[in-house]
Amino acid sequence: MEVKIGVLHTPREIVLESGQSAEEVESAVSAALSGKAQLLSLTDEKGRKVLVPADRLAYVELGEPAVRKVGFGPL
Repeated sequence: MEVKIGVLHTPREIVLESGQSAEEVESAVSAALSGKAQLLSLTDEKGRKVLVPADRLAYVELGEPAVRKVGFGPL
């Protein structure tokens, strides 16, 4: 699943492919925003952790990964 995280005062967003389900990511975001957790902690498909301070979250967008088209064709 593709996750995009907007961070306050940062022009670029964090984009990662997570092996976690949408429900797991949503519960982690809810815990961070409600004050139950100081950090939003997500793990990508390669096992790397992404930690974002909860007070710096601007937005979190959940979606399915886009299928990349390979090959040649008319434009």
